[in-house]
Amino acid sequence: MSSHTNLKGTQMKNLLAPGAVALATLTAGAVFAEPGVPPLIYGVQVEQLEYRLGENDEDVLVWDFDAMVGNDELRLVFRSEAEMETSSNDFETLENQLRLQMPISTFFDAVVGAHASTPTEGPNRYNLVVGVKGLAPQWFEIDADLYLSEYPFGRFEAEYEALLTNRLILTPSLEVNMPFKDDIEAGQAAGGATIEIGARLSYDLVGRAISPYVGVNYEKSFGGTADLIEAAGGQSDNLSFVVEIGRAHV
Repeated sequence: MSSHTNLKGTQMKNLLAPGAVALATLTAGAVFAEPGVPPLIYGVQVEQLEYRLGENDEDVLVWDFDAMVGNDELRLVFRSEAEMETSSNDFETLENQLRLQMPISTFFDAVVGAHASTPTEGPNRYNLVVGVKGLAPQWFEIDADLYLSEYPFGRFEAEYEALLTNRLILTPSLEVNMPFKDDIEAGQAAGGATIEIGARLSYDLVGRAISPYVGVNYEKSFGGTADLIEAAGGQSDNLSFVVEIGRAHV
């Protein structure tokens, strides 16, 4: 584990479920090894578990979490991300990854793994993942990955926690998906980026253990990707309001 994990890993963000959605028990800890042997570290980090109130009553349940086990030098990480329409229980997106993560500098880790995209409607896609994850200057959390297959694409994610007061926190986020090759069946066109911008305002009620928040999320596709989405009867942009009942740091 690199130094950035020591700085931020102790503040793993675990978002609690909204409303009646049950959240699985979160665990984190370390088993001490023999002297000179890195201890085994394990845990679950839930980045998002939220309800998005969209336009035209198109509400979506979203999750984004990592489960990891390993040590300072090498970690095995399972990552799951999904957007599920609450009216039909169909997955607009469902992505699962198995990744190895290892330090390459003081603030960054290298990532390599396998990725599976299996939405309810649309094609299944499988990729090799290579990338980097860590802290950029000014404490921006960065995750930049290349997904390599017959239909390659790149993904860049950035997030920043701005402490407005000791309890009030504004967290802006940015995600950019860039297809490198046309994938008509999946509604993706080469060079037609999809950008997702979000902002969440949380308030620490009990330390960092309970932090309810609200926010907004805006997603827009460009170029040929937008044309394909609209030709299929969809919207190339969407604004939604985010509702969450808590955030915990372990």
